Amino acid sequence: MSNYLEESQYVYENADLLCSKQSVEEAFDRMAIEITRQLSDKNPLVISIMTGGLVAGGMLLPRLDFPLTIDYIHATRYGNKTQGGLLDWKVRPHQSLKGRTVLLVDDILDEGLTLEAIVADCQEAGAAAVYTAVLVEKIRQRPADIKGDFVGLNVEDRYLFGYGMDYKGYLRNAPGIYAVKES
Repeated sequence: MSNYLEESQYVYENADLLCSKQSVEEAFDRMAIEITRQLSDKNPLVISIMTGGLVAGGMLLPRLDFPLTIDYIHATRYGNKTQGGLLDWKVRPHQSLKGRTVLLVDDILDEGLTLEAIVADCQEAGAAAVYTAVLVEKIRQRPADIKGDFVGLNVEDRYLFGYGMDYKGYLRNAPGIYAVKES
């Protein structure tokens, strides 16, 4: 058993619940309505950003009741750490972005550096338009000049986990948005 597992269990048991499962589900419903309104006639390519965007994409896609295609990107600044470093491109989209309307789906907009770099990469690949959908946008100043086009929840600037967001690789599956208890 890893120390991260034991530490994660302790963190989970002592965390502050910021957004209940119900409020997160309602946020996905609101996002889907707005995305449908703006993109349903654009033949979008919906790209989940791994790994946190896997959960957000999986929750959002069944709510988008119009034709679309999907792909994924895996680029990270965190790995299983709690602070970001240099962007590490692991997988780029498999489909051509040339002339496409792209919707990037991620779990959280924190500093914005990762999302900003991915948006720029999609634009360089020839996307006609790039939109961003994030389950959580932290209320904070950002070094990157980016905001989510479709935002589920605005949450205070704390270390979060649940619904795709992790604590040292664990707790992405927590049924709500939790904040690590401040000491």
